[in-house]
Amino acid sequence: LGHQVLPCFPSLTSIKILEKYPRELEGLSLKNVTLSATQGGKTLYSELGELLFTKDGVSGPLVLSASARICDRMEHGEITLSLDLKPALSFEMLDARILRDFSEEKNKQFQNALRKLLPERLISVLVALSGISPEKQVNAVTKEEREHFCRLLKCVPMHVTGLGSFSEAVVTRGGVSTREVSPKTMESRLVSQLFFAGEVLDVDAMTGGFNLQIAWSTGYLAGLSAASF
Repeated sequence: LGHQVLPCFPSLTSIKILEKYPRELEGLSLKNVTLSATQGGKTLYSELGELLFTKDGVSGPLVLSASARICDRMEHGEITLSLDLKPALSFEMLDARILRDFSEEKNKQFQNALRKLLPERLISVLVALSGISPEKQVNAVTKEEREHFCRLLKCVPMHVTGLGSFSEAVVTRGGVSTREVSPKTMESRLVSQLFFAGEVLDVDAMTGGFNLQIAWSTGYLAGLSAASF
């Protein structure tokens, strides 16, 4: 009917990553962590919340929102995610916390001295990423190794390879250009008595009920306006 339809992308969906460790953590949910997404040195997204590991990547509220910020940036260069497991602690505070734990567990192996700090399933993955021998006695862990481990906890790297499909997505980004639709009636500016509502429009929002509200509000207004003819 002559309307401009902007490219459609799955939005509010899972994110697939290059690293293989999520398969080991599938089903593990982390609360009060910070997820950031960057591209070419520019931060596209950074928020505190909840994250869930899947067999090939990550999902959960934080990730769904992040996907909305990166879905139309996928073809503009590599996107990297970083996970801060201890956002409430500065690097110095975290280092002091680990040093305290190590002093209390000085006769234990590195892999067994982290149970107060991290979920059990996460320990083996982070120990492997750190490059520190899991059997190493904590009193033999050097300052450099400990600081490297702190940096890892503050910035667990993930490299984006793709997004979940449309069948997984909560909402679709893209659609009929809103410039060609009257916001007062939802009527087409090009074709008389043609109305649009919901996801057919290029309108989407973050998680939290906003997309349901868009559907109800635009549907109500389009129906009300059409009934007046």
